[in-house]
Amino acid sequence: VMKLNPQQAPLYGDSVITVQLTEEDKVEDDVVFYLVFTGSTVQHCTSTRKINPGSLETISPGHDCCETVKVALCASREGHPVLVVAEDSFQFVQDEAYDAAQFLATCAGNQQALNFTRFLDRSRPPAANVDFLDEKVALAFRHLKLPAEWNVLGADQSLTENIPRETLMHFAVRLGLLRLTWFLLQQPGGRGALSIQNNEGATPVSLALERGYQKLHQLLTEEEAREPDSWSTLSHTVHSGDYSVKHHRGLDVYMLTAEA
Repeated sequence: VMKLNPQQAPLYGDSVITVQLTEEDKVEDDVVFYLVFTGSTVQHCTSTRKINPGSLETISPGHDCCETVKVALCASREGHPVLVVAEDSFQFVQDEAYDAAQFLATCAGNQQALNFTRFLDRSRPPAANVDFLDEKVALAFRHLKLPAEWNVLGADQSLTENIPRETLMHFAVRLGLLRLTWFLLQQPGGRGALSIQNNEGATPVSLALERGYQKLHQLLTEEEAREPDSWSTLSHTVHSGDYSVKHHRGLDVYMLTAEA
């Protein structure tokens, strides 16, 4: 038996998992450990790194649905067959950040919902929580399978540019969510949202200025602006057919995902 901590991860993955090895699995240095997650339609294989002789660390993969999957700990050694040394189950769950990203994606053009986000802003979370919120919601947003016609300004593109209205970009800027703002900027309608005024005549750019969010203002106005540091900037993914390989530079862990 191995111990996984935690035994669940959000659907969008990218959280750290620690693997406690039992006495008999603590082996020589030349053994390489992998975790294989087998879901109903996809399978993931992640490399691990040793923290100490009795424990390993890896990054949880992003998964395609909420379910309990089988996890196998495999050991490989040059010149020997790959062995399954332990098995356990692991759960992929939809957490609040995922719910929030899904809600925001769905209400991109919905004025009532966007006005609700302004109401939330008046009882703003403290700065440390904003960073956590930003990180999680941006990760979750990246994982959503947004429809091809999805737009930052909502599905109804017949709205002409000059109608004053609240946008998702106003929301992200008002809360100071750097990473979410960057993500939205890369999506259809993201750049266009920058010049849209709300009912008070504020654009996302003027909001960033007014609130003294310097980094955010640079992000919106400078052509050379770079992506803010985040967990997802540490990850690089390559897709090929039914396979994708992701490298997490922070922990130097690789992840292979395949349609099962």
